[in-house]
Amino acid sequence: MASASLLPSSPDQAVSSALRTLATERDGLSALMEALDGGLGALFSDAVERIAAARGRVIVTGIGKSGHIARKIVATLASTGTPAHYVHPAEASHGDLGMVQPDDVIVALSWSGEATELADIIAYAKRFRVLLIALTSNTASTLGRAADICLTMPKANEACPNGLAPTTSTTMTLALGDALAVALLEKRGFTAEHFRVFHPGGKLGARLKLVRDVMHQNERLPIVGADALMGEAIEEIGRKGFGSVIVVHPDGTLAGIVTDGDLRRNLRPDLGTLPVTAVMTRTPRTIAPDDLLASALEIQESSKITALIVVENRRPVGLVHYLDLLRVGAA
Repeated sequence: MASASLLPSSPDQAVSSALRTLATERDGLSALMEALDGGLGALFSDAVERIAAARGRVIVTGIGKSGHIARKIVATLASTGTPAHYVHPAEASHGDLGMVQPDDVIVALSWSGEATELADIIAYAKRFRVLLIALTSNTASTLGRAADICLTMPKANEACPNGLAPTTSTTMTLALGDALAVALLEKRGFTAEHFRVFHPGGKLGARLKLVRDVMHQNERLPIVGADALMGEAIEEIGRKGFGSVIVVHPDGTLAGIVTDGDLRRNLRPDLGTLPVTAVMTRTPRTIAPDDLLASALEIQESSKITALIVVENRRPVGLVHYLDLLRVGAA
């Protein structure tokens, strides 16, 4: 088997090659954006409406590199509230067409629109009146002519210097698939809470947990009254072990927080006799119990704090420490 000869290259040449590739693919995405802002936009909106109204699933198909892109589009659709399934066009010709039902929508990917492997699934869609949406660059192709909705992407140069390996074309197809998924997500009113149901595992799943799922509360909560002295506050910090203590007004509403940092800034021989209100931070960062851990992580990292007070109706009901986020895998 013949092999390509290896040419000497430098790190600078490799970086230049990478930049050319990215610039070429960026140009393809820019052309796709211009098309969506023009005639492609109406067809795209129609596709979103028809998919959203379908009672069945979205069947995505494609061969070769388009098949790989199709699988990713399926994963994105399914994880964002649009039931989707990948059907290999060659396997479809040998029984897998039984996976496609009349209420489904077929989204077929082919840059040229002439992939012969798609012939049987196209014929099946026409025979049983299954809505067929094409993602192609050639409206006049076999796929483009057969489609009920043809989302025609503008021609673009491949990043491959030989103009052969699918690079820009697959990037554009993937981006258009992502655009479909996000438009459907927004149309369905798909929220972070819905997203959490489909993503229970890994760091993403951990960040989609609610604050109330991990917060310390009740007897674990470090609290002193606003009339307390710093000696009492220091003892409470030591007992609870969070490096801070929450200060509350007589009616139970939040007054402030005393942290290790506040102690260091106020070190003096009579610190223990000072009123807690003289040392505390009066405007601590807070979060609600039904907010996501991702929000807690963002607040803690952007504010460079380790303890975040959980507040409901102006009253502290919990505390989330950065170590808690590490423990559950959110950080």
